[in-house]
Amino acid sequence: MTRSNRVVDSDTLAIRRASRLVGTRIAIACAAVVAVVIVAVFVYILSEISPGELFEPVPDTENLQVSAFKLLRAAAVLGVALIVLAGVLSWLVTHRAVQPLGDVLRIQRAFVADASHELRTPLAVLDARLQILQRALPADDPSASVVAELRSDARDLIHIVNDLLESAEIGGAAVPDTTVGDLVGAVDAAVQSMALIAVDKHITIELDAPQPAPVRVPSSSITRCVVALLDNAVRFAPTGSIITVGVSVTRKTVAVTVRDRGPGIQGIDPARIFDRFARSGTAVDGGGEARTGFGIGLSLVREIAVRYGGAVHVVDSSAAGTAISLTLPRAKPAAS
Repeated sequence: MTRSNRVVDSDTLAIRRASRLVGTRIAIACAAVVAVVIVAVFVYILSEISPGELFEPVPDTENLQVSAFKLLRAAAVLGVALIVLAGVLSWLVTHRAVQPLGDVLRIQRAFVADASHELRTPLAVLDARLQILQRALPADDPSASVVAELRSDARDLIHIVNDLLESAEIGGAAVPDTTVGDLVGAVDAAVQSMALIAVDKHITIELDAPQPAPVRVPSSSITRCVVALLDNAVRFAPTGSIITVGVSVTRKTVAVTVRDRGPGIQGIDPARIFDRFARSGTAVDGGGEARTGFGIGLSLVREIAVRYGGAVHVVDSSAAGTAISLTLPRAKPAAS
């Protein structure tokens, strides 16, 4: 049996979970009300008759005879039917109620994509002009440090816009079942790329990987996820420390775990670091300075993971460091 080609992003899954949660709560509330009414009926009937009269028929004015036991049984059946009806109606109502929210999220994605496209070109021009200015200034110019900071801020803005654009575009195209990527090769490519940045902080990235592990995810998407996880680790890892990247394989999944030696996640619930624009005012980087961040990179990791049937979560976080694990579905071996 093959998987559906339909793409489901994390926003859609969140809406569905909320719909199920609200529907379940409404159904439980309705079931509780019905149960209270049925119990009240039972208590009233049993209080009005003796145990010996429970199965005796009671004639009414039209000579129809019915026992108290049959009446109680009919009330129980009616109560069950009402509970089932309440569950179905609550699911239908909540499903319709959250549909506008899904439309709003799609409009939001379209707006973010359009705005990001419009901002990329002027920001690229700004960075290019700052680069020309930086090269033109002599090394002893007192403005050199300010220009360098401006260019660093411009690059940060470019990265944020690129992340926003990728976040908006993820989930736009269908994912074919035949998509298979070499996870170990993609992880190694990410490690090699981030090693060039980590060397500036004298940080070493070590990869401990098993034999090639094919997954149902394109290699480019895997590399993007691991780069984001490593970028987060490098930002918070202390100078001279080691970041380890491990790959573990099970029968159905492959997990990539990135572990740093930083101060741990501070000022925010670890489960929320994958939320878009999640930020903490008390976080510190590897140099001990306050850091806020915009929480886009890790949200992209979750977007990609969920899109392909995987997940990402914080394994542990303490003063000894943080470990984040990306789990992806393993591809079945090709038939010989």
